[in-house]
Amino acid sequence: MPILLLVDTLLDSIKWDDKGLAVAIAQNVDTGAILMQGFVNRDALATTITSRKATFFSRSRATLWTKGETSNNFINIYDIFVDCDRDSIIYLGKPDGPTCHTGSETCYFTSIGDLLKEQDVEKTNLALTTLYSLESTISKRELELTGKHGKPSWTKRLLLDENLLCSKIREEADELCRTLEEKEDSSCTASEMADVIYHAMVLLRLKDVKIENVLEVLRRRFSQSGIEEKQSRASTES
Repeated sequence: MPILLLVDTLLDSIKWDDKGLAVAIAQNVDTGAILMQGFVNRDALATTITSRKATFFSRSRATLWTKGETSNNFINIYDIFVDCDRDSIIYLGKPDGPTCHTGSETCYFTSIGDLLKEQDVEKTNLALTTLYSLESTISKRELELTGKHGKPSWTKRLLLDENLLCSKIREEADELCRTLEEKEDSSCTASEMADVIYHAMVLLRLKDVKIENVLEVLRRRFSQSGIEEKQSRASTES
């Protein structure tokens, strides 16, 4: 079946509202962060499918608009999902830069908890999943003043001592392997893996590498065969 006919059939299956619209949510393909929400009509979704750039329908201007058309901060689409009722859509993509017009990484930086406490809203206060909350905490520990009173946290000690950090990563990796070799239960494996991830993320902080960069490498490898992946790495290293 021709691709255009397939697209038309897909568009026919969407449960558009009485104004011919559906909700579309843009999500970072690597971090899982919700970037923004907008509305789409048939033309906006069709344009996104063909251009691979997140495109929406402006209700106030009654026209299509592509995220990044003025800022160049496009959201490059890798996949599109519809929900079980086919009345909402997820654009799964990679942003070229900040998504929000305020300059924030995403449009979701306002915590209800802060509003209830009547605290000022910080644009850097993002809705973080567990892994990214850990990354944020490690970064905050790095920014702590070395002259602070009291015993330094374990994270701070690791950040100040590369030899200690590397020895802990090797130790925790060995303990993870032992859970397999010694037939320990799954809870032990989960615990040891958590230790490996935590200590490895401290090393990433010291190397100024974001976990998002690591996940991007993994995503690219998923789409390659083992031979292609090795050839790609060899060409990069040569």
